[in-house]
Parts: sequence; C-alpha cells; structure tokens
Amino acid sequence: MDNVTTTAPVTFTPGAVKEIKRLMSAPDFEQEQFLRVGVKGGGCSGLSYLLGFDKKEANDKEFEVEGIPCIINKAHEMYLAGMEIDWSEGLDNRGFTFSNPNASSTCGCGTSFAV
Repeated sequence: MDNVTTTAPVTFTPGAVKEIKRLMSAPDFEQEQFLRVGVKGGGCSGLSYLLGFDKKEANDKEFEVEGIPCIINKAHEMYLAGMEIDWSEGLDNRGFTFSNPNASSTCGCGTSFAV
C-alpha cells in the first residue's frame, strides 16, 4: 500500500477529465488499466510527455483524479509534480496539452520539454 499517494502529483482541467472519461467509456476499454502520466527520453527539448492507458508496474505510484485511476513512475514524479493537463479541441490544435512548472524550456509542439 506504500505505492498509493493521497495527493495527485498532476492536475487535470475539466475538459481533460471529460475526454479521459470518454475514452474510458469505450466498449473495448480494458477496465484494469490505469492512466499513465510520465516522461520518456526524446523530443526536440530532451524529454517528451507520456499519457496513455497502461497496466501498473512495480515502480508505480497510484493516485486518483475525479474517479480516474492514475499511475506515475516514482522516478518521473520530480519532473511532473504540479503539472496541469488540459484537452484542447480547436481547429488547428486538438489533443492533450501540458503546462509544466518544472520545465526550463519547451518546444513549439508543446509535447517536449527540458529541465
């Protein structure tokens, strides 16, 4: 139980919560999956954001946002603490956006950052 945190390291806007719940309500959605928030190496600024459904692994911490079960790798939390995830549905930009207070720089696409 030490891998469960009571405070969420990241926040989601109402638009993001609505879109995530829409994805989770799909008939083929695997109910045992969690929403993984993380980072991976690469991208034009050094690190890229990772957001997708995944199974829990040993090094993950669990948290919940608006009834959405989430996981984050413990090693990624320092890069993402305090980040806000939004859903944008504009004409030229549709998808999740990330507002990260820990990023020293970001790229134009908004999915890559440096610390």
